[in-house]
Order: sequence, then C-alpha cells, then structure tokens
Amino acid sequence: MEILGTIAFAVSGAFSAMEKKLDLFGVLIIGFVTAIGGGTIRDVLIGNTPVTWMRDMTTPLIILGSGLLTILFKGYLEKLKITFFLFDTLGLGLFTIIGIQKGLSIGLNPGICVALGTITGCFGGVLRDMLLNHIPVLFRSREIYATACIIGGTIYCFGLMVLPQQAAQVLAIGLICGIRILAVRLNWQLPAVKGK
Repeated sequence: MEILGTIAFAVSGAFSAMEKKLDLFGVLIIGFVTAIGGGTIRDVLIGNTPVTWMRDMTTPLIILGSGLLTILFKGYLEKLKITFFLFDTLGLGLFTIIGIQKGLSIGLNPGICVALGTITGCFGGVLRDMLLNHIPVLFRSREIYATACIIGGTIYCFGLMVLPQQAAQVLAIGLICGIRILAVRLNWQLPAVKGK
C-alpha cells in the first residue's frame, strides 16, 4: 500500500511540475517532495526518526523511477486521461490510511490517528503547491480535500471494530477517493470565510 501511495504522489507531483514547465531536476524534486512530505512530517511528529524514507533506499528509488516514467510517458498518460487529479486522489486515500495505521500501531488515540492520517495524506501536496507557488489545495475553499481524509479516516477507525483490516482499508480508501472525485464532479465546496 505504501509503495502504491508513493508512486501515486510522485506521479502527481511530477505532473504538477511539468505543467509549470520545470526542468528535469525540478520535476524530480517536486515529485520527491510530494511523495515524502506528509510521511516525513508524520514521522517527525511521532518521533520515528530517522524518517522512513531515510532508512531504506527503496522509497527514493521508487520516486525517482516514477518521476522518470512520468516524464517519458506523459503524452501517453494524458491520452488515457490519467491525470494529476487521479494520482493525487489515489495518493490521498492511501497515505491517509497509512498515517492512521502508524498512529494506531504506537497506541495513539483514534482521533489523533485520524489527524495524523490527514497530515500524512495532505501535507505532501501542501509542500508541492507551496514550491510551485500555488495556494495549497488543502486551503482552497472550492476543494474538498482534508474533509475527505477526516471522513474516510473516521470510517476506517470505526470499521476496524467490525471488519477485517483489509476490508476496512478498502472501504476507507474508496470513500476518500469517492468523496474527492464526487466533490470535484459535483462542485461540492466548503464555505469560504470572507474578510471585510
């Protein structure tokens, strides 16, 4: 699950960087930051240092490979309509559940675990957007992003009480992705807070 999430976020980061017409190095760096950003923040918060990707070269190599393949097959992926949005949505669902599982494995309160999962799922994208000089998706009023993580993560925690772990994972990831996709398709929005 972690490998799939890493690939999804690396590809979404690379797509975003290519849209900004960054060079090869820039595309790979944005893919890397997107893939490891949320997990790095999570690991630091729970005291899991050195952070996961620093202890195993598998993750950096997967990110590098994903970034290079995205560059090479960009046109093909676009023809298939496999875009930044779909990869970002999949990464969001996968990493939210991974973050929750990490918290539960060290005995944290389920509510804190949902927050940890939301951080894991969202903050790679926040860092990506900041580096690309965008308002992060997480903070845009027209986007349902963290809300999907919170709902799916809460369902996952409750689901673990009555379902096998894999069934709860599939249900929660599907719910997070489904909410995100429906929110974009149906233009669901959280109300914006307006100043004077």
